[in-house]
Amino acid sequence: MDSARLTTIRRVRLPAPFEPVGDHIGIALPGGRALFTTRRGGVSGGPYTSLNLGRWTEDDADAVDRNRQIVADTIGFPLDAVVQGRQVHEAHVERRATPDGALTEADGQATNAEGLAALVLTADCLPVALIGGRAAAMLHAGWRGLAGGVLENGVEALRALGDDGPLQAAIGPGAGACCYEVGAEVHTAFGHDAQRGTIDLKAIARERLEAAGVEATHDVGLCTMCSDPQLFFSHRRDGGITGRQAGITWRS
Repeated sequence: MDSARLTTIRRVRLPAPFEPVGDHIGIALPGGRALFTTRRGGVSGGPYTSLNLGRWTEDDADAVDRNRQIVADTIGFPLDAVVQGRQVHEAHVERRATPDGALTEADGQATNAEGLAALVLTADCLPVALIGGRAAAMLHAGWRGLAGGVLENGVEALRALGDDGPLQAAIGPGAGACCYEVGAEVHTAFGHDAQRGTIDLKAIARERLEAAGVEATHDVGLCTMCSDPQLFFSHRRDGGITGRQAGITWRS
């Protein structure tokens, strides 16, 4: 795949307040910003073309490091100030005050420090930013994380970090109800009476965020599975051999 020919996000109609930021999707909310990357603008090749940010893929490690530096430069942070965890499809949200380099098992990163950016990686799961006036969090929400309470834990983390004001959320690109077909195990996890069929993780996320006290939730409305394959990585569409895009948030 020729990186120069990748579909540009500027050809996609984004709902306000989302907006193109270079090759990616940005959103500014009271107290902070978030960026949802596409697969455009990096140096990786093959099934990882081009901006693969996943360290635990079979991509060339040097290419991934260069891609990560590109993203850090895009948001204006030193690379070592972009914090993440080892994602395990559970619900733990790590609270960060300094860029200590720790790589704990966590599917969310929350911080009240103005010098840190919180990152999660996705390739069909939902990247969900939570932003308030004093803290921000980025959450990795697949079906297991959603069922386990990762969104509620994200809200709790921001409250524990001292943000007692209004919160807003932004849901980035992920598998949509149009494509995300699951079996009885997943439907049962959300109290649905179905043996098989599609499920709307974004609608579930919105409901849970609202129930947790989030004032407003913004959904970019893009499905990683059926959008142009030159725009997003998709684990399901690509048969498991694919890169990872990121959701990143920081205080502003």
